[in-house]
Amino acid sequence: MRNVCLLGGAGFVGKALINRLFKEGWQIRVLTRQREKHRELLVFPSLELLSTDYSQEQLNQQLAGCDVVINLIGILNEPGNDGAGFQKIHVDLLQKIITACQANQIKRFLHLSALNANAKQETSHYLRTKGEGEDLIHNVQGLQVTSFQPSVIFGENDSFLNRFAQLLRVPSPIFMLPSATAKLAPIWVNDVVAAMVETIDHSKYYGKRYPLCGPNVYTLQALVKYTADLIGVKRHVIPLGDKNSARIGHIMDFKLFRGKPFELKPVPGKPYSLDNYHSFKIDSVCGDNNYLSQLGITPHAIETIMPKYFTGATPRELYSAYRCQAHREL
Repeated sequence: MRNVCLLGGAGFVGKALINRLFKEGWQIRVLTRQREKHRELLVFPSLELLSTDYSQEQLNQQLAGCDVVINLIGILNEPGNDGAGFQKIHVDLLQKIITACQANQIKRFLHLSALNANAKQETSHYLRTKGEGEDLIHNVQGLQVTSFQPSVIFGENDSFLNRFAQLLRVPSPIFMLPSATAKLAPIWVNDVVAAMVETIDHSKYYGKRYPLCGPNVYTLQALVKYTADLIGVKRHVIPLGDKNSARIGHIMDFKLFRGKPFELKPVPGKPYSLDNYHSFKIDSVCGDNNYLSQLGITPHAIETIMPKYFTGATPRELYSAYRCQAHREL
């Protein structure tokens, strides 16, 4: 039995990956800052759950004995708005993980990046730091890296459709939506996991970067309307134009001053930010570069998976009506 270490393994993608790796017979080690919060993972008899502070010393110790390292750590928004939070997680922490791999002579590394990640991206800190991290890991001599660049990932308990569902449940006849015309190709979490497991043991995938998308392209507005239908609420979704979307992002990045003139404080858990606005300016679609088929994986459409998580309706009952609605928005 071989050993794999997951960083970020207690998150949405990590839990789906753990389930698949367990079935494949791997000995799994998961590092997390909040071990007590994720004790449900201990139901897997071959899983070791370790608390970590992600210091270099702890990482060097906790990666010892592992054959493969999988990095799933990432954030969609940072506490501030200057890129420092993204840099800390997507680049600086990744360098520590690389150093720990080298200290333990670990060769195989799988890395979860993002579609449109680009170290030369000038406006989106998220996409730039994701690109910097990707380039960093691929340029390490002796490390056998495969990275994955998914569009937005959906599934049970995701932070995408479920976040919109939470916002849509707030009583209101209207729902103002920034970046409404952004195009996305949502991919099922189990399809992302399948791509990782397919490549983990084969040298032909070393050094490769794989864009991953679902089978259909939707506007953000179409997906929000679909979510409203799934949870059974009626909302008039009002798309905000480019300038108003930027303004909303700027407002959500900050709270107005409290007590002291001109003192601005970051909003925790913001559902939208100026960096999200800049990221959405680039359509999150693969075009002809979707590598799922090359990996032997048939992507699943969002409307065949999500209904069972929100309603008692079957996918077949909702599919036809939604397909007409969604593609009319493009």
